[in-house]
Order: sequence, then C-alpha cells, then structure tokens
Amino acid sequence: MRQSIIYIVLFLLSLNHLSAQKHASGYQIEGDTVVFTFDIRDYKLFTNEQTNVRRNFKNMNVEDVIVSGNFNMWSRDGWQMRQIDKNIYQLKKSLDDFTDEYTWEFKFLINRKYWAEPDNSMPNITPATDEDGDKLYVYNLKFYSAKIDPDGNACFKLHGFDKAKKVVLSGSFNKWDEHLFRMKKTDNGWELTLQLRPGVYEYKFIVDGNWMEDPDNPYKRTNEYSGHNSVLNIKAPVTFHLNGYQEAQTVILTGSFVDWDEHKIKMKKNKDGIWEKTLMLSGGKHHYKFIVDGNWMEDPKNAVKEYDSSGNINSVVMVK
Repeated sequence: MRQSIIYIVLFLLSLNHLSAQKHASGYQIEGDTVVFTFDIRDYKLFTNEQTNVRRNFKNMNVEDVIVSGNFNMWSRDGWQMRQIDKNIYQLKKSLDDFTDEYTWEFKFLINRKYWAEPDNSMPNITPATDEDGDKLYVYNLKFYSAKIDPDGNACFKLHGFDKAKKVVLSGSFNKWDEHLFRMKKTDNGWELTLQLRPGVYEYKFIVDGNWMEDPDNPYKRTNEYSGHNSVLNIKAPVTFHLNGYQEAQTVILTGSFVDWDEHKIKMKKNKDGIWEKTLMLSGGKHHYKFIVDGNWMEDPKNAVKEYDSSGNINSVVMVK
C-alpha cells in the first residue's frame, strides 16, 4: 500500500511538471514587472560566443548571468541577474523599460562568454538568426508582453464550435504564435482572457488548424494574404490636470486623439480648483494642448514637448 501511494505521488508530480512546461520559459509577468529567471537545471548545452563551439552544460562553473535580447541591443553586461540560490538567477524589470513592441527575443549569457542554449522542449522558442537573417541552428526564447490572466483586460470569445478539439488565439500580441495561447472550452464555445498593454492588435482564431476571423467583431484589417484579421483596440485611462486657472470660465482639452477639436472635451474644475479630465486613450504617443477661455497653451506641468508637422509645439503624453 505504501509503495502504491509513492507511485501516485510521483505520478501527480510528473503531471505538475508537464503542466509547468506549458508555460513560457525564462520569464513571467507579475503585474507591471517582468521577472527573468535562469535555472541552470533547464539547460544542457552552451555555445562559446567566440568559437561557436557547443559544450555540455553539466560541468559549467557559472559565475554570473546576463539577460541579453533585442530589447537591450543584445547587451553583454547591462542586465546582470542576481543569484537566488544554487541553481537560480533572477532579474526584475518594469514593463516600462521596454518599447511599444509586443514581442522580443532573448537569451542568457553565462560568464560574459557563453550562450545558454534553449532546447525544443521549451514552449516559447524561436529559431535564432544572425544579423543577415541566416539561420544559426539554435534557438532564442520569445518574450511576450501579453499574458494569460483571468482578471485581464481583453476577453476573447468564440461562440459555438463545440465539436472542435483545439482552438488557439493568435495575433500580433504573440507574434502570431500558433500554439502558446490555447483557449478554454466553455458551455457556449471557447474563451481566453489576456492582460494586454494599451495598443491596437490584430488577431485570429485557429480552430483545429483552420484560421478564421472573430465572427462577433466587426472591426477588421486586410492582411498580406488578401484576407482579413480582426482588430482590437486596448485603451488605458489618462487623467489631464491644469492648475492655477481657478478664475477661468472654460477650459477645453484638445489633441491628436480628437483631431484637435476645439469644443468636444470640456474639463471640469474639482473641489481644489484644479481643472481635470480623464480619457481612455490607445497606446502610443499623443499630442495635446489646453484652450483656456479661447487661448491655446501647452501643459505647464509637462516638460515633454514636440513640434508637430505644422511647426507648433505641443505637450506629449505616452500611453504604455
């Protein structure tokens, strides 16, 4: 009986291990923080950067580990990881440290000299290429700012298709990966909720290998195959403030987000005498100004400004 219990425990542990392997390797997103994790036990091979010779990782003496990817120009020394225990190194970065791209490639550099080589059991791998696009016959890891989150801000639903065996969500937020975001079956069809950064995304469903648009989403774009992708615009709340104009009669907020309309967005004065307005804005850069009793002005509290195509100076807000 005791031996049977041991076998059951080992079986359950193996299932947990298999389940864990379905998640992306090398990183996870916790709120607004990206946690890069290097575990020595996950790697079998390394490549000498100078000679391109590959060796067995078993006898590697790890002294330091660097996170290197196209998000930091494949830096050899900038993003050093901290050793957590005998086998694990970690580095935490804010999502704000990354550009408005949604996907990146990265690797771990050992002792400033050796690349840890991901194998094909890791779910978020992609073939590595050199600067000319030629294959290097090794893999990089893929990092997505999108993540599966039951409390996320983007719920994708596909109604019907109850006979389908597998439905995958694929889009610009995961570089059109055909495997990573597998949808869950529900009583009404299929569903998956993601946490996405503000931005405009294109996506499709893959139903048992067949690509299709979202039949419940009227917003579409023509793709390179003369078909269409469904489009989703994720917005974030942005609050604008103007202080010091308590005696003003009217304050208008205008900008590129309303095609510089001079009447549409009226600001309200709060109990502290500060004019304010909250808008839902798409990801990216937005130019704006205030119109105080008919007089146009930049935001005096915002040092970030740019010229527009007409030579005007505008205040700038970035939504990430």
